[in-house]
Amino acid sequence: MTKSNGRKKKEAMSGVTESTLIDVKNILEQFNASHDDVYTFKAGLTNRDRAAVHKLCRKFGMKSKSSGRGEGRRVSVFKTKKKDDKSNKEERLSSFTFSQRSRAVLQDLFSHYPPDSREVDDYNSGNSNRTIKTVQVTRDGIFSKAPANKSKIREKVKTAAVTMENSPNLKKITEDRSKLPIASFKDNITSIVESHQVVLISGETGCGKTTQVPQYLLDYMWTKGEACKIVCTQPRRISAISVAERISTERGETIGDTVGYKIRLESKGGAHSSIVFCTNGILMRVLIGRRNGEMEKDALADITHIIVDEIHERDRYSDFMLAIIRDVLPLYPHLRLILMSATLDAERFANYFGGCPTIRVPGFTYPVSSFYLEDVLSIITSNETNHLAGITSSDISVSTTILTEEYKASLDESINLALLSDEFDSLLDYLSSEGGSEVLNYRHSSTGVSPLMVFAGKGRVGDICMLLSLGADPDMQDNDGRRAVDWAEQEDQEEATEIIKRHMEKSFPDSDEKKRLLDKYFSNVDPELVDTVLIEQLLRRICVTSETGAVLIFLPGWDDIKRTRERLDASSYFKDTSKFVIISLHSMVPPAEQKKIFFRPPPGCRKIILSTNIAETAVTIDDVVYVIDSGRMKEKNYDPYNNVSTLQSSWISKASARQREGRAGRCQPGICYHLYSNIRAASLPDFQIPEIKRMPVEELCLQFHNPPDDVVDKEGWFSKLTSLSFSMTNHSIYRCTTHFCEWVKLVDPDCKIEDFLNKTLDPPIYETVRNAIIVLQDIGALSPDERLTELGEKLGSLPVHPLTSKMLLVAILLDCLDPALTLACAFDYRDPFTLPMLPHEKKKAAAARSELASMFLGRGDQLAIIAAFDCWRNARERGQESRFCSEYFVSSGTMHMISKMRNQLQSELVRNGFIPKNESHCSSNARDPGMLHAVLVAGLYPMFGKLLQPLKTGQRAAILTSGGDKVGLHPHSTNFKLSFNKGESQPLVIYDEITRGDGGLHIKNCCVVGPLPLLLLATEILVAPVSETVDEDEDNEKSDDDDDNSNNDDIDDDKEQSNTAEIKRGEKIMSSPDNLVKVIIDRWLPYESMALDVAQIYCLRERLSAAILFKVKHPGKVLPDVLDASMYSMACILSYDGMSGVSSPYESVDTLTSMVSAAEINRLGPGSNQRGNHSNNNFTASTTGRGKSQNSNVHHQDTMQGSSVSDPSRGKHPKRPRGSLV
Repeated sequence: MTKSNGRKKKEAMSGVTESTLIDVKNILEQFNASHDDVYTFKAGLTNRDRAAVHKLCRKFGMKSKSSGRGEGRRVSVFKTKKKDDKSNKEERLSSFTFSQRSRAVLQDLFSHYPPDSREVDDYNSGNSNRTIKTVQVTRDGIFSKAPANKSKIREKVKTAAVTMENSPNLKKITEDRSKLPIASFKDNITSIVESHQVVLISGETGCGKTTQVPQYLLDYMWTKGEACKIVCTQPRRISAISVAERISTERGETIGDTVGYKIRLESKGGAHSSIVFCTNGILMRVLIGRRNGEMEKDALADITHIIVDEIHERDRYSDFMLAIIRDVLPLYPHLRLILMSATLDAERFANYFGGCPTIRVPGFTYPVSSFYLEDVLSIITSNETNHLAGITSSDISVSTTILTEEYKASLDESINLALLSDEFDSLLDYLSSEGGSEVLNYRHSSTGVSPLMVFAGKGRVGDICMLLSLGADPDMQDNDGRRAVDWAEQEDQEEATEIIKRHMEKSFPDSDEKKRLLDKYFSNVDPELVDTVLIEQLLRRICVTSETGAVLIFLPGWDDIKRTRERLDASSYFKDTSKFVIISLHSMVPPAEQKKIFFRPPPGCRKIILSTNIAETAVTIDDVVYVIDSGRMKEKNYDPYNNVSTLQSSWISKASARQREGRAGRCQPGICYHLYSNIRAASLPDFQIPEIKRMPVEELCLQFHNPPDDVVDKEGWFSKLTSLSFSMTNHSIYRCTTHFCEWVKLVDPDCKIEDFLNKTLDPPIYETVRNAIIVLQDIGALSPDERLTELGEKLGSLPVHPLTSKMLLVAILLDCLDPALTLACAFDYRDPFTLPMLPHEKKKAAAARSELASMFLGRGDQLAIIAAFDCWRNARERGQESRFCSEYFVSSGTMHMISKMRNQLQSELVRNGFIPKNESHCSSNARDPGMLHAVLVAGLYPMFGKLLQPLKTGQRAAILTSGGDKVGLHPHSTNFKLSFNKGESQPLVIYDEITRGDGGLHIKNCCVVGPLPLLLLATEILVAPVSETVDEDEDNEKSDDDDDNSNNDDIDDDKEQSNTAEIKRGEKIMSSPDNLVKVIIDRWLPYESMALDVAQIYCLRERLSAAILFKVKHPGKVLPDVLDASMYSMACILSYDGMSGVSSPYESVDTLTSMVSAAEINRLGPGSNQRGNHSNNNFTASTTGRGKSQNSNVHHQDTMQGSSVSDPSRGKHPKRPRGSLV
């Protein structure tokens, strides 16, 4: 891309009015939800307006085109449609054949264990004289309720009272607790919870609900002499920890005593803890765990109360979790569910739980003054030294006056009477009797209409003047964006219009100036991006005009936090660490680092917190006075129509804006600066879209289908592997499918996944559910009728995605578990590589990743992650962690998290009986590139494609996916410059996901693989003569008169004759082992191969399926001999031929060395020599702990010539897979 083109792309949104952007976005959202294929905008858009439309279309995954000339030029928008043509029929057919060493291994295998249909029954008989030593895993039992009699409880209550009496600090805390708004509702809460299973508490910000409700329930239960287990969920880890610590402090205890918490990889407390805080995901695992016997007993039998806080956030677990709880509540009459939020849509949740009672608690926040973008621009450009000097309590936008729900309903009724019946007395009575700003500026709960708008529309001049004199806001807008002056103009009330306009001009003489500033600002700045320059200028202004008070800055994501921090660090004003401490708050930051936000800096030093929306709720930072709200958040969405994920910065909701504003007024008066205009504020949605509607749901589907042990007819469980068979279709194509097992019985065998998801508050759309079911059926977790298989049950029991679980099983069987653990945790957490900002550092980072990936003789982002973790682990053991992370641009914090997650995942595998306690016994082949690529395919399939050559010079190569999409490679990928020469086979690429950004579809993380792993692990392979092609719709072809044919017997006879003819023809094609055939992966990727090779692949596929099934059914036993030998043979051929078809490395060794050296990676220090090649001085080799010997298995192609295939004692084969011998 040229600089001019890049500049145009960057400026696509600048110079466009904000109202235009809002209107365009709303139009595109409505069009996307409709069934229309084309939408054409009206003529009259400017060039910049049309450019903005084109850019927004790319974000929605649509295509756009301008047509016409001059004033009649219009923009048409088209929904993207899938292309059916997946391959170029003129391409040269690639071939695959086994090497001589692989042929020898397979000949040895099938001479000892020939294909035999009778062996199928032996696979799963479970008769084995060797078993795995059972390893007992100790559970923390934090969700269990410790037995306690009344005397012990009385003793606890007495001890707590004595502690309170002897501590002046606790007396002060108790006094402060009694002043909270929720304190007066204590008895009401406990009595309603006692008599109802579900209770909603709609508590305004600052009322104290999060810290006090659990304590009220605990004290109430102890007063009755009863033990309890109160589980409180929070949407984020930091909230769970901080609230638990706060309650412990209020009770004069140590965290982990009466109050504990459990988050991922960390917990405090145990069965003795009566209150346990956790994240939604942890409680979700508890609900699922009760089904599998993962726990010694049903956890819900011990839990007495479940409190779901911040329910308005609607993360992916909360909706699913509530659906499960709602279903099981009748089975647990002792269980109480309490839902809490400050911005709760109470009526919807109450109806969802059958009309449960709602307790509304007024809140208390200190007054907060709010400024919007137009105000911020005026402040920055103003010559006044202190823009805060003139602010008084009357200017504050948040009042302490509380309007009850009954009062609001009465005001709504009065406004309706005035509008519809011209009855004004009731409304005037409220205005004259109260007169507060909450009443004067009250907005109707449904329409947003204020009293001033009512009188303006009716032309009641006297009442208008009265309201304006009392402080009514003429700039307020109703839900349609109309102000009071608009109401007057619409009803032709000329005098009222003139009065309101004069008042606005008098009260806001700078309104025209603010509009001018906004127009000028938007002409140069894209409002969809975070303006770090503006943030720095505003922050400097705050620091100059005030002496104390922490500043909390809300930013969308880590990249924005990093850019903002780098700008502040580069500033001469903010780089003084004695005056400023800058803290980043993000979910990827370890809990120990997150806690630093609560520490007060020394006098004279100001704390600046750069945070995502993690600080919106349930986190009280008591010295925050100023909030800067960017108005943006990172939001991941899922397009089910194109099966594409998007991670983009989007505008927050009004609920989130109120939460952010409230952070400035929790402990003292504060100020909030919104970096968006009043117009944008009015257009924000009330609530964010629930996550369950914008994510793939296959993991949740699998968890739903994981049945309880006590409701499964275990005697009815059986499995049967079909014998190897061929059948002929109308197009002479052989079909070989392997069925893993029959299906388990559920409580309701007729309940479909879609039916269950329809029980949630906001069900996902049909296409999302359908895509999830297809994924689970492809990997064998669900049957065609959506029954859970035994494989699916085990996949759902592990705390990772189902595809990742299957990858772990394959890795165990291939004795290649260590890299699979790393990949599984990186998939579930994040990429460990950092992204530098400076150009020369970007080159160094790219060279570092390429070098790491080359350690496994390939090119792939996943290979770089595995190598980076191995090197980091060894560097840490050698005391070189900091140096390695610096030189290879690796995040130490991320690596530590992945390391902890690996330990946790390994414990889960041990607990399920898949591996022994010592994981190293299952990783003997961890360095073998062929097997490593097969493990990677097992974890990422069916996300694969092939590389296409660019059509024009200068273009980048694209990936053709199985869905027919042509997708680009992301610049951050190690394969960004991937290409191949004419005459070479097209490289195959396996990837994690397709994402949509401003530049269209792209793949960020991918790896080049050979055909053998796909042939062994793909869902389906077909065989045809080399001259025939596949008709993808062959199964759907049907004559028009099929339904009218009443002679069913004739039809059956015809089918039987047709099948017989097909089988005979198939036998003819496969009759000779030397026949050349075409093998087609998933009906679109063809390869040329020998009939014998294909037949052996079929058999290996069957035995791999049987081995996986055996491990699932009998995790405590080793594989039968035939499967044990087959898995060893598969490991051998993957080691020999798994990299076949992969040109590795794509650059020559000299080229790669030059790239690394030019980037100056791995300088040992001043005066040291740069690394010129992979020598003994290679830092990477040293950190692997292997040096030159690291490739003893990798280079087996050069060392195994002449070795005996049947003699593994010579040590030159890959290690025998201990996944079968654990």
